[in-house]
Amino acid sequence: MNARRIIPLRPAPAARGTAESAQPERVQLTTPPPLSLYVHFPWCVRKCPYCDFNSHAIGGASADIPQAAWIAAVVADLEAALPQVWGRRVHSVFIGGGTPSLLTAGGADELLTAIRMRLPLDPLAEITLEANPGTAEAERFRAYRAAGINRLSLGIQSFDDTLLERIGRIHNGTEARRAIDAASAHFEQINLDLMYALPGQTPEQALNDLETALAFKPGHLSCYHLTMEPNTPFGHSPPPRLPDADSAADMQDAIEAHLATAGFEHYETSAFARPGARARHNLNYWTFGDYLGIGPGAHGKLSSHDGIVREMRHKHPQRYLDGAARGDFVQERHAVTTAELPFEFMMNALRLTDGFPVSLFTARTGLSLEAAATGLRTARERGLIEIQADILRPTERGRRFLNDLLQMFLAD
Repeated sequence: MNARRIIPLRPAPAARGTAESAQPERVQLTTPPPLSLYVHFPWCVRKCPYCDFNSHAIGGASADIPQAAWIAAVVADLEAALPQVWGRRVHSVFIGGGTPSLLTAGGADELLTAIRMRLPLDPLAEITLEANPGTAEAERFRAYRAAGINRLSLGIQSFDDTLLERIGRIHNGTEARRAIDAASAHFEQINLDLMYALPGQTPEQALNDLETALAFKPGHLSCYHLTMEPNTPFGHSPPPRLPDADSAADMQDAIEAHLATAGFEHYETSAFARPGARARHNLNYWTFGDYLGIGPGAHGKLSSHDGIVREMRHKHPQRYLDGAARGDFVQERHAVTTAELPFEFMMNALRLTDGFPVSLFTARTGLSLEAAATGLRTARERGLIEIQADILRPTERGRRFLNDLLQMFLAD
């Protein structure tokens, strides 16, 4: 793998069993981190060949989705998890998938009403829903906004019909433009997802996609390198004419430079925002905040006086729905040990271009920064991080070689 290409790392696989069986040392936090809620909607019209998310094609009309059963199960899941977050205010909600824009307007309203009745939701909470341009409807967007969703994230990927077809998307460029227009009529906060290094894509095409997106004046853009994830069709059989690593890196450089000129802050590996438009939900992830994950395959990370626990719900939708009747939602629960915490924290926080205050490490992990001393020393010696005025940040070299940097914090 060419090191200029940034691939997000994931935590080590979680151990099965109870939290008590996995943690030899208890993490002591002075105050709990901010709390977010993630809700997973697992269905989509057709699964993209590059997608490794927990999504399942319905193979027909959206009426085939068991929406009522899913909402009932998600609400029951939330109720079962309430003792873990009792009394804590929720600062953001993210409804992801899959294709949550397959939810009916009534379904979205029912879901958010149930959440508000059970959790103390901040009055100014950011509430995001992911939408596919192939399922975009102006009237449905209006209803989503009326239900309380105040941020929409559109998976555009490209405006080029040929490139969209090559990566298996269900929409075309015209539908992408219409979806943005419809979203802009009802939402002030909009994110557009774009991908680069697509099969046969040239640097000029990548910048054309970016220029088209900027013409709609979005507040936030996410720009991702197409990656060949294991256990996906593209992972098994990569498509022809993929740009080589150097060409992909040139596209990345050009995108970053163009967005900087357009007034966007490059605040995270793949995230760019106009001033004041950063994604609060994702920032909570990257600053090692807490999040309760409900829905099929949803991941969560929760802190308490007993330590930090990661959870994953049953992945297969039917297994999740069947388990709802007996209150069986959690497939894996893993207590994060003190030895794992430096990597867990850095895996998120070092994605931030501006870095983080060194005091945040102790506030979020309960550990002294000395716990990460070996990795920090090696990273500084190799010019991958810098510490100035108590702010620890990756250098430009560190951002380019992010995988190498993160591996320095892995426990032996």
